Amino acid sequence: MAEFWYWVVAAMITIYVILDGYDLGAGMAQLVLCKSPGERHQVLETIHPLWDGNEVWLVAGGTTLFFAFPKLYAISFSGFYLPLMIVLWLLILRGISIEFRNQINSCAWQPFWDTLFGAASAGLALFFGTALGNVVRGVPLDSSGQFFLPLWTHLSPTADVGIIDWYTISIGVAACLTLLMHGTLWISHRTKGEVEIRATSFARRLWPVLLAVTIAITFLSFHIQNHLFTRFTERPWGLIFPLLGFCGLIGIRLWNSTTASWKPFASSCLFILGLMTSAAFGLFPYVLPSTSDTGMGLTAQNAVAPAGGLQIGLYWFIPGITLAVLYSVYAHTRFSGKISIGEHEP
Repeated sequence: MAEFWYWVVAAMITIYVILDGYDLGAGMAQLVLCKSPGERHQVLETIHPLWDGNEVWLVAGGTTLFFAFPKLYAISFSGFYLPLMIVLWLLILRGISIEFRNQINSCAWQPFWDTLFGAASAGLALFFGTALGNVVRGVPLDSSGQFFLPLWTHLSPTADVGIIDWYTISIGVAACLTLLMHGTLWISHRTKGEVEIRATSFARRLWPVLLAVTIAITFLSFHIQNHLFTRFTERPWGLIFPLLGFCGLIGIRLWNSTTASWKPFASSCLFILGLMTSAAFGLFPYVLPSTSDTGMGLTAQNAVAPAGGLQIGLYWFIPGITLAVLYSVYAHTRFSGKISIGEHEP
């Protein structure tokens, strides 16, 4: 059961990154691609009916983590208290930015909220990536299984570590670039006119940068976390996960110039799927490695809830996750198609 719930949580986090990732990426990309309030409104209309539904997967993933791995939930939420508060504020700022921008028709009001929306989106991508970097690197768990990290120390990923060091920041930057590409391809897929043309062109220029950063963080991750090398060496079939990411990255490059705009976006989804599953596979059985002593790391086995609770949780999880999947499918089907500039503009 521990391995099953490990992969359930990993799958839900991956779905969240793919779905809400294009929201975050579109928020960043609209600052680069749009040259008028009408174009920014065009971009926001592609995500407006969907963004809050996409964030349901963050809540669902956190809830599943709570009942499946309560020890991990308690330890990580207390140890990462400060960055979690920052993430909460960034989520709030994104939400009110989307809702407030159309309340007043002003040349100062709307650009302010659009800029805040883009900045909050970039901040979330950076912090989510930094959080993933902390999980891959590990945290200094003590003998009682607790830890607390300052925001930064000496920026080194060894010894007295902080939340921010050169490795976790590199993962955060890679997350920003990945979601920026994801959001740009979403904009290309859902818009018409000049914004679509600019998005396609921008994605083409961004691709070699993303390729270089992906290669760099792959080597850095294997250097920082030795367990990754051991895991892929002992179970080479797991190389299928990074292969999925590689195929997605190549698909972005091959199909970005085609008229079928869904293909590069689907490739971006495959790229993110490959990255997230590679990290999950490489870390297993650890859910939170220890930098001080590998024997004190939290694993799926020593952090999992009792079997009785997991069985009861499964009875509620199945109908709940079914409703979430059906809603996501319906929403993305109902609000599909390309949006022109000025469409649905108040």
